[in-house]
Amino acid sequence: MSFFSNFSSDHCPGPITGNPVSGLCEKVCIQAEKIFDAGIIQTRLENYTLTLTDLTPANPTYPLTFVSAKSLTGTGTVSNVSVERQPDSGCARVQATVTIPVEVVYTDATGAEGSATANVTLNEDVLMYVPSASVMPSTVTAVASCVIPEGTFNTQNNTFTVSACVTCILKVAMQVELLVPAYGYCAIPPAQEYSQEVCSGFFELPLYPQGRGCKK
Repeated sequence: MSFFSNFSSDHCPGPITGNPVSGLCEKVCIQAEKIFDAGIIQTRLENYTLTLTDLTPANPTYPLTFVSAKSLTGTGTVSNVSVERQPDSGCARVQATVTIPVEVVYTDATGAEGSATANVTLNEDVLMYVPSASVMPSTVTAVASCVIPEGTFNTQNNTFTVSACVTCILKVAMQVELLVPAYGYCAIPPAQEYSQEVCSGFFELPLYPQGRGCKK
């Protein structure tokens, strides 16, 4: 038996007030990422070492001068995940390593601008709600952003020592199928084309003069 043949049609709750609306409710199965828990971590990393890779151009003239650096994407790579459930609690101790790719912009000794990639790594140890065991496993994911306003070049190993501002959101998530009430398809309005309105005022003029001659 499928989910389609195993639901009852009844009144939908109102989309705003919560009061039932007239007519039968269409129930729709949607695929979505369910977030069981999430927490934000904001931290400032001092004296953090950035190891440069994929330098462009490939052979800059050292030493380098730091210009700026920021995260390449809004996603962090989560690894080394450890989940330790706490007795007499719905929470679990979640330990994970979050790796954030960043782009570093610099100038070399000749004044030429270049760029490179590097990673900022966070080791997190937090309490989060983790659902009980099921056929479909939950996963720990991360949304992350990093801005590095200042840095100093190290001539000994060609790295940068930086101060980094990092925001990371850890999530316990799972792809699920949810049965939800539907109010029909969305009404999509026509898109408004962009225009600089160079003819504004001209196209609004009447096609022919509207006057009726001189008044005497």
